[in-house]
Amino acid sequence: MRDDAERPEPGSVGDEGPAAASFHHTRITVSFDYPVCFTSGLFQPDNPLLARVVARREPERRHRLMVVIDSGVERAQPNLAGRILAYAAHHDERLEVVAAPRVIPGGEACKKDPRHLQTLLAALHGHGIDRHSFVLAIGGGAVLDLVGFAAAITHRGLRLIRVPTTVLAQNDAGIGVKNAVNAFDCKNFLGTFAPPWAVLNDLDMLATLEARDRIAGLAEAVKVALIR
Repeated sequence: MRDDAERPEPGSVGDEGPAAASFHHTRITVSFDYPVCFTSGLFQPDNPLLARVVARREPERRHRLMVVIDSGVERAQPNLAGRILAYAAHHDERLEVVAAPRVIPGGEACKKDPRHLQTLLAALHGHGIDRHSFVLAIGGGAVLDLVGFAAAITHRGLRLIRVPTTVLAQNDAGIGVKNAVNAFDCKNFLGTFAPPWAVLNDLDMLATLEARDRIAGLAEAVKVALIR
């Protein structure tokens, strides 16, 4: 961060004789980095990836974690919440899941209804999730958008780990820094730019997708590659 005092140009604001103001232009450069990982069986107890990613900067601490799951993912994998709790129990020295995983509606419905955001914010507050805690978001792009927005505005930014569960989310919403919800009948009217702590792509999550959805996600990847 650099604070440079500069003399105003002639005729500019502040060039008004003896009482002219001084100008200080503040330049802030912030760099972010986060791992984007690919694995299979993310919540298998013998897969150390999640535990390692959570503890990557503070390996000696036990970290608190709140889990949010897309309802579509929960329907396709009804035992997912139990597997996550079993994983946390296996890695008890590093992970503490603060409550049973929360399930929220998937798709645009979760971004349109402000009650979902308010309920999520109330849960974050109620469980005492602070800037040293983690939010684990598992789902498609809309759920990642909603949970990411809630995490970004709570305590000015919580540690968010994304687990995108569609091909499209794995090459778009999951790896970017944008988070948003709809408001006033306007898509993504409320939003933030906030990088995640990590992105964990579990290839097994794609196994339950319809062929049409897998093809659509691959088409998006090709489109982005052609544009770039």
